[in-house]
Amino acid sequence: MKNRLSYIAAGFGLAVAAATLQVHAGELTDRITSGKSIRIGFANEEPFAFPDSNGHPVGFVNAIALGVLKQMGYENVETVVTDWGGLIPGLQSGRFDMATGGLYILKSRCQSVTFSEPLAKVTDALIVKAGNPKGLHNYGDIAAKSATMVTGIGYSNIEQAKKAGVPEAQIMQVPGQTEILAAVEAGRADAGASGYLLSRSVAGKSGGKLEVTDPDAMPESTQNWVSIAFRGSDKDFVEKFNEAQKKYIGTPEMMKAVEPYGYDAKLLPNDKSAEWVCANR
Repeated sequence: MKNRLSYIAAGFGLAVAAATLQVHAGELTDRITSGKSIRIGFANEEPFAFPDSNGHPVGFVNAIALGVLKQMGYENVETVVTDWGGLIPGLQSGRFDMATGGLYILKSRCQSVTFSEPLAKVTDALIVKAGNPKGLHNYGDIAAKSATMVTGIGYSNIEQAKKAGVPEAQIMQVPGQTEILAAVEAGRADAGASGYLLSRSVAGKSGGKLEVTDPDAMPESTQNWVSIAFRGSDKDFVEKFNEAQKKYIGTPEMMKAVEPYGYDAKLLPNDKSAEWVCANR
């Protein structure tokens, strides 16, 4: 009788443990367990994340994300391309499971999503006409010279510019880098603002008409850390993703995968954690 009761108790304990695991399993874990694909969402933002001519996910954030998922044993991946401003809403509404679009970790965003540990450190820069005729090197210059700045809808540059005293009336918001390029080239804006890598990519398409300012002219507060965003309910998966990313980040395999997109050792995130960045950005 005692043995039978022991078996019943053991069985009950296993059932409780299984139920507990099920309760803590997030939506993404449930998708994977049921054999469904992992859906990654991104916009057309070179060199962070963008679709190639065949619609395949490329860019250094996608390269890292796919490399980490492969390390975890996951290769059943589906892509969803959206507008930049639709990344967090699309994640929250369940259109996709990971936002790999090159989002900066920001305190305001940390309230809406869960970020993986940082995978790159980047700094802001300005896109200006060749020769920088108005002498614009940072947000303070834009404010002081009453210049007009253009940036993407939802870009962190909006917050940074406002902190430096740029009034909202001097900030144009457009869908993405194509429109930033067009606005500066046409003279509708005096400067385009984005991260240094993105600015360099955009200016490179101008045929020498535009140039990028020195990112060192920007204040330290414009240093940002790029991450991958997940739903808040998928923290169980994020923990496993972070473990795999820690082993993958900076390896020769990773550095080879991101080299085509201009990612080098200077962009490695070093010792900053997502928790620190959420509290300080």
